[in-house]
Amino acid sequence: MGLHDAFGAELRRVFFRWRGRFDAELKAAGQTLARARVLGLLAPERDGLPQRELAALLSVEHPTLVRLLDGLERQGLLARHQTEGDRRSNRVVLTEAAAPVAAEVTSLSNNLRDRALRGIGDNDLAIALEVLRTITRNLDECSTPETGR
Repeated sequence: MGLHDAFGAELRRVFFRWRGRFDAELKAAGQTLARARVLGLLAPERDGLPQRELAALLSVEHPTLVRLLDGLERQGLLARHQTEGDRRSNRVVLTEAAAPVAAEVTSLSNNLRDRALRGIGDNDLAIALEVLRTITRNLDECSTPETGR
């Protein structure tokens, strides 16, 4: 296996292990990865986010997001408010009850990150971060067959 192939394989392995470990820890805390992602995106947004923007950030279709938001709303963790001047648009905001849940999700995430990065020095981490940022930029510049962009 060449270096490029090994890098791609290891990157996939890291992604799936990290995601799987986080999912298991969230389940033990009574949450799901999908709900944690919503809480993580909305927590820093004092005024919430438009529902369409949230769907785009999560890379999910609108019906999928609606089911997810319905569940969080039933738990009392978020509310949807009609956007003034556009009855078809909703703004999604976290409720006060969501604060401790979002804090727990953040804590679980930070704890897992710290364990995953244990033993990696700042210099190595800075190099890895620059490599990942370069990959992201390269991917952003790639054209897709269906759009030509």
